[in-house]
Amino acid sequence: MNANRTPTHERIRLTGTPLGRMVRITDFGDEIDPLQREQLHAYGLSAAQAVKVLQQTPMTVLLCEHVELAIEHAVAHEIWAEPT
Repeated sequence: MNANRTPTHERIRLTGTPLGRMVRITDFGDEIDPLQREQLHAYGLSAAQAVKVLQQTPMTVLLCEHVELAIEHAVAHEIWAEPT
């Protein structure tokens, strides 16, 4: 990693995001089924969306606008974000 790189440019997986951290969704991995991707978008989870990580076990729970979303770890592991 470049020492001059700021933390706001560091991509992380949702499963590696600390509790209470606000992040902006940057990308969805190819491993996410297209139907499941559509469902995530329908719940408001899309690229550039800011979310807050509330919980990591037993599932990843996000606050997306005013809605809490519980996501399986296999799916959350394929969602990339960056700190806001």
